[in-house]
Amino acid sequence: MKLLKKTLLILLALLILIALIGFGYLQYSKPKYEGETSLTGISKQTTVYFDDYGVPHIYAASQKDAMTTLGYVHAQDRLWQMELMRRIAPGRLAEIFGTPALKTDKFFAGIGIDQNSESAVAHLDHNSPTYILATAYLDGINQYLEEGTTPVEFTLLDIKKEKFTLKDVYNIFGFMSFSFAMAQKTDPLLTDIRDRFGMDYLKDFGINGELNTKQLLSHNGKYKEYSEISKSVAALLEASPVPAFIGSNSWVLGEAKTKNGKVILANDPHIMYSQPGTWYEAHIVCPDYEMYGYYIAGTPFPLLGHNRNYAYGLTMFENDDVDFFLEEENPNNPKQYKTPEGYKNYTYQQRIIKVKDSTDVKLNVKTSQHGPIITGLLEGLKSEQSVAMSWIYTQEKNHILDAVYSLSHAKNLEDFHKNIELIKAPGLNIMYGDAKGNIAWITSGKLYKVPKTVNTNFILNGANGIDDKKEFIPFAKHPAAINPPWHYVYTSNNQPEAIDGYLYPGYYLPNDRALRIDTLLQPKNNWTKEDVSKMIVDNTSATAHTVVATMTAAINTKGFSANEKQALTVLKEWQSTNNTEDIAPTLLNKWLYWYLKDTFEDEFGKDNFTLLLNTHIIKQTIESQTKNVTSPWWDNVATKNKKETQADILTQSFKEAVASLEKQLGNDINQWQWGKVHQVTYQHPIGKVKLFSQFFNIGSFPIAGTNEVINNQLFTYTDDALINTKGGPSTRRIIDFSDIENSMSVLPTGQSGNPMSEHYSDQSDLFVKGKFRKMKMNKKEIEATSTKLVFTPKE
Repeated sequence: MKLLKKTLLILLALLILIALIGFGYLQYSKPKYEGETSLTGISKQTTVYFDDYGVPHIYAASQKDAMTTLGYVHAQDRLWQMELMRRIAPGRLAEIFGTPALKTDKFFAGIGIDQNSESAVAHLDHNSPTYILATAYLDGINQYLEEGTTPVEFTLLDIKKEKFTLKDVYNIFGFMSFSFAMAQKTDPLLTDIRDRFGMDYLKDFGINGELNTKQLLSHNGKYKEYSEISKSVAALLEASPVPAFIGSNSWVLGEAKTKNGKVILANDPHIMYSQPGTWYEAHIVCPDYEMYGYYIAGTPFPLLGHNRNYAYGLTMFENDDVDFFLEEENPNNPKQYKTPEGYKNYTYQQRIIKVKDSTDVKLNVKTSQHGPIITGLLEGLKSEQSVAMSWIYTQEKNHILDAVYSLSHAKNLEDFHKNIELIKAPGLNIMYGDAKGNIAWITSGKLYKVPKTVNTNFILNGANGIDDKKEFIPFAKHPAAINPPWHYVYTSNNQPEAIDGYLYPGYYLPNDRALRIDTLLQPKNNWTKEDVSKMIVDNTSATAHTVVATMTAAINTKGFSANEKQALTVLKEWQSTNNTEDIAPTLLNKWLYWYLKDTFEDEFGKDNFTLLLNTHIIKQTIESQTKNVTSPWWDNVATKNKKETQADILTQSFKEAVASLEKQLGNDINQWQWGKVHQVTYQHPIGKVKLFSQFFNIGSFPIAGTNEVINNQLFTYTDDALINTKGGPSTRRIIDFSDIENSMSVLPTGQSGNPMSEHYSDQSDLFVKGKFRKMKMNKKEIEATSTKLVFTPKE
């Protein structure tokens, strides 16, 4: 017995010792926000003030010194995130996650981002400021990599440290560009429906732009089994540890629209939620330069930024820059495909994917003149046919690094505008406002027209010499509005008006947010930043009342239970708000799920219906399809000798929704508050493992908002008891040129990606409550409220 007690005491002591060592290690790994350290590559002492939310304010003698220092402090807060970001595009996740990441690696290694990045680096001018400042930033990262503490994630996954390179920077931008595209999720799915059921079934989807009635106006002012492809790519993006870019809002108010007579810019890019979040804020001040910027991990120049002279933001254009081509192979030689000039040989390249705790995988990439054959890169495809992916990003010369440098170093609006032409992909809505009173919305991307007989919403014919003809649109004719006479510009991923009669194809989002934004902006001419801060978290739907009116008018209430009658009354009296205490959003979103399931699943099948729910196209279909009494989708093809009607499906789905909520939330409808079901958790990749979830993840929190309101909280319609909010505003920022030093911002969680940092989650409460913090630019205020870390030149 004494021996057992002694053994247990020894084991307990060992556990306590291990816990103390672990705690000590975690404390040691915390970012350093004060003190002194030395850096090579800086010419003079550089001072970094970390404000009360951990934002570094870097005061340096030169831009090069500032960039070296930025790389270092960025790495100490986000090195793990940088590591993830640089691995996805070249197909290197399996090196750290093992075989579960192999599917993702095969796809990305095959589509050519890494090779495009290598070519871009080879053509960089080594004397250009882009190159000099980018390499200084990487030097700072690599110094931290060598001398700083190792993130806990590196230790848990046994990641070997490798120096960061310019190719890594381009690969990060490459993945970002791919995540903007929607064609890979949508085109093969629509092709499958067309081939199985015919074009009549696609009218309700508005694939030719007819549902986007709220179009952005241009103004040239003066300066001041195809479905298996969709399923596979969607699954890869869903499983990716790196968040995808998915939407956004932005508006800029001209001087005539604001109370103080100065421009106000608002922007909230929508990105899949993750922990750490997408953006790292940093404020740089040099004798010849100042910028308060938002940086993606591992990239040297900000995609969002402002200084005392101008501000810029972005949203996704949602234009179509990816096409799929079905190649016709030579029946006598499967290594050849048909072209108008005769058969051509496929090219083949072998790439090696390293897999943790397993043997290397050899990937043979087959390519046609249109691009890589993706049916050979995606698992689960039964088709023997070869479908090639043609993507503007990998086909055009890549100037993305020069472009982003130029956005953050513009001299004026004219200079800012011309450099946007350097961005061939992704398509972006780039928003601009300045202290002189100029406002602008400008689109990026290499836009093109196709013949009228070609519909790029479908998989195209790779052999006929017609479907792949492109007429590129000059940059001067891109959709844009510069200092329009209505004195404001806005975008919410909705479709721009036609270019010379050509309605540019894309995967635009519904009119909801655009209608609401325009309705609020148009009549008011005395906007303040406080007004804008309320508008950017607005939860009222511009179209819900129409949808509810249509759906409730069509149902048959005969034999309704007391709860069904009460639920109907709640919906009819609803003011279209989506606050956490509201009941109607819980009802409507459950009903929408069952309506969609009863309407579409019989034709699509279970898997493809799930895929449909994850596309933009389903969101814009609801309002139009529910109104269409003659829609072919109402009929359930699984029932024999019966043709279901609009009333049948809407009544059935309403009753199913109420029954589901009774089961999940109880019979008291007053307890069906939106905040009980609509919640958000900011999940770390390692936090997916239950053992580590409490340490790495942030949340869960009840959160206001819903799909396609200004406070856009994105989720997939579901019958689950909890609605998992997948994405939303990655930041909310408001720049007011009448009070530039008191502009406002907030991040979903915090500035640091280190779980031991006090800034890992210190903004989460502000964010879910729709509040803001100051983006400080006044040096005296910064000095008075910050810790100080001094960098000295290393001798």
